[in-house]
Amino acid sequence: MHDLAPYAAHPKDTRGRQHPESPPQGRNDFQRDRDRIIHSTAFRRLEYKTQVFVNHEGDLFRTRLTHSLEVAQIGRAIARTLSLQEDLVEAIALAHDLGHTPFGHAGQDALNDCMREFGGFEHNLQSLRVVDLLEQRYAEFDGLNLTFEVREGILKHCSVKNAKLLGEVGQRFLDKTQPSLEAQVANLADEIAYNNHDVDDGLRSGLITLEQLKEVRIFGEHLQQVQNLYPNLNGRRLVHETIRRMINSLVMNLCAESAALIADADPRSIQDIRERPPLIRFSEAMQQRQFELKQFLRENLYRHYRVNRMSAKAQRTLRELFGAFIQDSGLLPDDFQQRSKDDLPRTVSDYIAGMTDRYAMKEYQRLFVISEREL
Repeated sequence: MHDLAPYAAHPKDTRGRQHPESPPQGRNDFQRDRDRIIHSTAFRRLEYKTQVFVNHEGDLFRTRLTHSLEVAQIGRAIARTLSLQEDLVEAIALAHDLGHTPFGHAGQDALNDCMREFGGFEHNLQSLRVVDLLEQRYAEFDGLNLTFEVREGILKHCSVKNAKLLGEVGQRFLDKTQPSLEAQVANLADEIAYNNHDVDDGLRSGLITLEQLKEVRIFGEHLQQVQNLYPNLNGRRLVHETIRRMINSLVMNLCAESAALIADADPRSIQDIRERPPLIRFSEAMQQRQFELKQFLRENLYRHYRVNRMSAKAQRTLRELFGAFIQDSGLLPDDFQQRSKDDLPRTVSDYIAGMTDRYAMKEYQRLFVISEREL
């Protein structure tokens, strides 16, 4: 491990866990958190939850699991360059999508709509709920009992109303302070990963083309570099060479800009970081290029009619599942039936949010379609 900056999050100075535990042996507290996340049920389910494309549409598209691994890799590289705590960045990156619904953003929108009268649904809050409560692995507590610093990084945004219910981990949204630099790094590593890999998956699917992407500055500039260096390169290699250069330029820009901001702010401790404005960010020119890429993806990929069709089916599936379980809690599995006596809508939401794409489709079939095998 490289020497940490004085304003980095030091595991020995953690604000601790909700339930006291003996110190870990042979690893630090953030490494223990990372290991607990990797061994959790929710983490394994990420293999069958997708971002844009539904799981059965192709084996080569990103899943939430591969995305989380990519975020962790990018985040660790940034943390190492800035002398920050790599293990903390990795733990946050691996946990940040644990609360995501099946069917990507379409699933989240549908579940939020279903839960509108019951407190809503937000995947950051759900990820925190997974690690604080829903994982059932340990004899002495619910959840994974992660450190404050990892939990803080998982909770990227939060309304004032919800923050008031979350105790210490929600306090910064009331005080208008910042999380650790490691949490800020994980947040932007997420942005770098999903933008660039949605480009890759979009091209692989045929929903967007190189000709269209040439008009997007950050892609067009790097594509031109690759074509100048390798005039005869084409196909997947051309795409990969372009995307890896895009990722590298974003990481390098983020590190240079952030290092300059940190030097100007001259923080001496993690508390100084919390009281400063965000110090991990791109240059204005790079931020504008990122924005242009996001806009392109929104208009040409996320709103493509084929994605819209799958999104519509996904939303209809989740709405009908939610309605069926609310109408008759006896349709829920036994362990969820027990919990539903306290709060039926939130229990149904937890059950649906935990489903993989494939499981949600099978559950829909089981509830609404009579098969010959059942006759």
